[in-house]
Amino acid sequence: MKEDKSLEWKEYVTNTFLKTVSAFANYDGGRILFGIDDNGEVKGLDDPKQACLDIENKINDSIVPQPDYTLCVREDEKTVCLKVKAGISKPYLYKSKAYKRNDTSTIEVDAMEFKRLVLEGENLNFEELPSGMQQLTFENLAEKMENVLGIEKFDMDVLRTLNLYSDRFGYNNAAAVFADKNVFPGIDIAKFGENVSIIQKRATYSHMSVLSAYENALNIYRDYYQYEKITGSLREKVERIPEAAFREAIANALIHRLWDVEANVKISMFDDRIEIVSPGGLPTGISQQEYLSGKISVLRNPIMANVFYRLKIVEIFGTGILRILYLYEKSIRKPVFEISENTIKVILPVIENTPDMTKDEKAVYQLLSKNRLKSISEISASSDFGKTKVTSILKALAKRGIVTIEGKGRGTKYRL
Repeated sequence: MKEDKSLEWKEYVTNTFLKTVSAFANYDGGRILFGIDDNGEVKGLDDPKQACLDIENKINDSIVPQPDYTLCVREDEKTVCLKVKAGISKPYLYKSKAYKRNDTSTIEVDAMEFKRLVLEGENLNFEELPSGMQQLTFENLAEKMENVLGIEKFDMDVLRTLNLYSDRFGYNNAAAVFADKNVFPGIDIAKFGENVSIIQKRATYSHMSVLSAYENALNIYRDYYQYEKITGSLREKVERIPEAAFREAIANALIHRLWDVEANVKISMFDDRIEIVSPGGLPTGISQQEYLSGKISVLRNPIMANVFYRLKIVEIFGTGILRILYLYEKSIRKPVFEISENTIKVILPVIENTPDMTKDEKAVYQLLSKNRLKSISEISASSDFGKTKVTSILKALAKRGIVTIEGKGRGTKYRL
């Protein structure tokens, strides 16, 4: 066991732990173990029961509002475990400041993050706030509503139904994002040649309707990753990267991004892949595993998601990742999802059904195809290669996206 984002050790009971209580209550909760030094060695406390009283008094006197927590004494080690639950009355303040966890350390949130915590505590999203622009037009949205849904009369009643307008507050930020002209960022696209020094095309679509930016991105995709193949008298459309996967990835990037960050969704196009980076990590309340498995969907911008759903651009049931993976089911190269604190990156590789591999690579590939997951030892035992060579082959295949690495250390497994 070691310290991480949800676990901290404290050798003594001092006021420094209160910052971490604020951080845990403001985000995903966590534990603080008292009586354990920075190296993870159990030192114990002189009087654990008195320590519990001291911890309780410090929290009750210093954290506003009071967080939900429990205390447990471990008699055998003479340690105390403080478990803090994620709160709903955010922000939780210590000395008028809010904190968050940054890996194994606790830091004060910046002004923008503080505003987000306030909104979350009031059960509001940024998209629900009244827009600073109230003179808005929606020609693009009206056209899409007519073409897709057959709505010929686009008026204030339609905007109210879409939750883009209220009689009390006027247009909200979500409405501004869909407006023909606005102040919001959009999509920045670059198509690279043989390397990043060669830019074949560069385009930025911002301060316009998010639907226009979305359509413009699709058009550039079609220029570089679709072509027609003529066989006899038949014309066949070939997609080097599935359009449905690209559409899903872009739509999700726009729906789930943080719109109060002045940064574009970044699309980098290469000959062998497309990389899509969206500002904003995972919404609070969902883990990376839950996100990747598609078991839970937490909408950061539910009003926007509803409009995209009505226009039949996305499914609202959080199946985006599963749909993307399904489209690559027969491809050797698979999509990659990289998640950090402030971004989500999706890599869509060019479909590769018949990879170009060496004889040794094909041997390892065949072994993996017979069993979903295998370790280096298992592959080595079933082949004529030693562990060193198997490791080298697997690294080469992983670099090309043919093999995926799961786990760490002795539990590391490889799969196609």
